[in-house]
Amino acid sequence: MDWFYELPNLTKSDPEIAALIKKEVERWEFGLQLIPSENYASPALLEALGSVLTNKYAEGYPRKRYYSGFEFVDPIETIAIERAKKAFGVPHANVQPYSGSPANMAIYLATCNPGDVIMGLNLPDGGHLTHGWKTSVSGMFYKSVPYHVNENGYIDMEEVRSLAQQHRPRLIWVGATAYTREFDFEAFGKIADDVGAYLVADMSHVTGLILAGVHKSPVDHVHLIMTTTHKTLRGPRGAMILVTKKGLDKDPELADKIDRAVFPGLQGGPHEHQIAATAVALGEALKPEFREHGAQIVKNAKALASSLTDNGLKLVSGGTDNHLILIDLTPFGAGKGIFASEALEAAGIFVNKNTIPNDPSTPFYPSGIRLGTPALTTRGMKEGEMAQIGEWIAAVINETRVYELPEKEQRAEYLKKFRAEIKANSAIGRVKDNVKALCSMFPFYTGRA
Repeated sequence: MDWFYELPNLTKSDPEIAALIKKEVERWEFGLQLIPSENYASPALLEALGSVLTNKYAEGYPRKRYYSGFEFVDPIETIAIERAKKAFGVPHANVQPYSGSPANMAIYLATCNPGDVIMGLNLPDGGHLTHGWKTSVSGMFYKSVPYHVNENGYIDMEEVRSLAQQHRPRLIWVGATAYTREFDFEAFGKIADDVGAYLVADMSHVTGLILAGVHKSPVDHVHLIMTTTHKTLRGPRGAMILVTKKGLDKDPELADKIDRAVFPGLQGGPHEHQIAATAVALGEALKPEFREHGAQIVKNAKALASSLTDNGLKLVSGGTDNHLILIDLTPFGAGKGIFASEALEAAGIFVNKNTIPNDPSTPFYPSGIRLGTPALTTRGMKEGEMAQIGEWIAAVINETRVYELPEKEQRAEYLKKFRAEIKANSAIGRVKDNVKALCSMFPFYTGRA
């Protein structure tokens, strides 16, 4: 087994933490990771992330630091920047954002004033909290005008156009966290240009697919791009902000504004170990085999979606164009997401409960589940495995159909009883055995030399 599983130093100094990390490695090895925002980072990337670079405090930017000792750190951050610019074909990249949400806040800081009108996809329709949802700072500091999906689950572009013309937003987001169809960046670009808005692509979920050439690129149509570095890119948990040529044409100072918004506007010292790991991820993504990998993610998602529908499950929009699938459980009743997600976890299949458009229930007890294929594709699984997994998912969900979400005051006791019954369910136990057998055929961490 690899050093990052055996953990010899940690096991000696803190066996309690070491034991839990080893258990988490085993969960990743012997369970099916279908949460679409999760993926397997490579052993090489984990070495960079766990390196001595975590010791370095690095306020500022390469060659413009407030400390000394950057003979080797500055070149690492510069490599990450240059690889990002090359990969996406943009003139400027900032690789310092700690994560996606703070990166989006930096974009607001660089382009908007408090109270400005912004537009983004409504959260229950698949949008992201930071695109203007009411409980997010983005919905508190700015006037949010959300757009929606239509009855078929596709973004309603006529509504986007109408709302933009009516409200004249300062900034429009195109991107999502639970949207299964390809984004029409060109159409969004024309709408933003018509009303003079900044257009920002939050392409966090589909970045790897864009680099693989299996999803349209936003680069020619937007002013700014934010992407996280994990998910389909398979990097560490971080983010980047990219400024396009179109963005610099709109505002020649936009790159400087972004840099100042990240530091000193919102952040202090960047995480250079994370930036080094981002450089590794971008290096991996620039290799020819990454295009094959990205294409396989989509093939797998389509195969899994087909299997799910063949086994009687309803999908939002009827399928997928990308890596992500949203199962609509309302044919079985409202608020079924918690039952399905917890039963699947008991079977070793990890998804997340999720709202669906026009959800009749609440976000904590939603009527859908969200799943995707990036992690399983990284393990080497293909269409045949997806067909089998779809059958298992449908079988487990079928075991939950008898459960109904009770009134609020009865939920704690009801869910306690449900969890005990699911744990003892023989059909779910058989699926768990099958899952473990399948996973043993595709080792990633514990089976690598």
